[in-house]
Amino acid sequence: MKSSLNSTLLQKMVVVGILIFIIALSFLSRSFLTLTNFNNVTRQVSFVVITGCAVTALMISGNFDLSIGSVLALTGTISAILVTYSVPLWLSIILATLVGSGIGLLNGFMVVKLNIPSIIATLGTMYAARGLALVITGGNTIHLGLGENFTLLGRGYLGMIPITFFIMVIAVLLFYFIESKTTLGRYAYAIGGNRRSAFLSGINVGSIVVLLYLLVGSLAGFSGVLMASRLGVGQPMVGVGFEFDVIVAVILGGTSIEGGEGSVFGMVVGAFIVGFIANGLNLLGVHSFYQSIVKGLVLVGAVLLDRKIKEMIVE
Repeated sequence: MKSSLNSTLLQKMVVVGILIFIIALSFLSRSFLTLTNFNNVTRQVSFVVITGCAVTALMISGNFDLSIGSVLALTGTISAILVTYSVPLWLSIILATLVGSGIGLLNGFMVVKLNIPSIIATLGTMYAARGLALVITGGNTIHLGLGENFTLLGRGYLGMIPITFFIMVIAVLLFYFIESKTTLGRYAYAIGGNRRSAFLSGINVGSIVVLLYLLVGSLAGFSGVLMASRLGVGQPMVGVGFEFDVIVAVILGGTSIEGGEGSVFGMVVGAFIVGFIANGLNLLGVHSFYQSIVKGLVLVGAVLLDRKIKEMIVE
């Protein structure tokens, strides 16, 4: 009971600290607490949340994927290239997303069948996918011959709300359903909690992990299409550091780095915390170099918080 109270108090202290930071930013910048700024943050965070939905499930199972930023760049450039070759936009979106799915399957195969640690396997595909994006574009930005409809998904609105917001909400609700109502969600928790016990209880651990990697690759691929649509170009160097933004959001949202714990809704909260911090620092004119330092400190702090809470519970 005491450890539970201590962990709750610790979590409340973090929330209070974040609220104080946001309130301070609202005083330091008049543009911070405005509808326009909130829309901007939502559009920026939406890519993290969409991909983070699948990454949360994967990390709950005790696995990592460091390739999502490079997959995002690769699929975005592929969708742009396909459109320049007169492939219908809807088909280019599907084909580019399938490329992401293929990389997800490759990651799952290496982790499950070849027994390569997930961090090493996905680090390899991170470099390979980024390199492939640079090769197929010649290191250039694809911006000619894309047409007006190319930016519809990334920049379009339904009423006063960005289309990306609706896509984000659909992804969150879908993965909340998977997390709480399906065997896939339950098995992910079981595998992350105790992989051997999950295997001995009859769960096909390998198939579940491969499926989770497939979902991560698919959503990272689709996010790449959305990002290219928002930017209006196919850019092979986009998404550098994207994987760390997602991981910070997932861990900050309560997903244990060791697996077995976490939630999609927690990841959404973590993503918006990171988004508002970055946005506030931008409004204050803080250089991106210093923002990277802040992100690193937030990531380390989130991991330490996770460990501290676990120690309290054990006590």
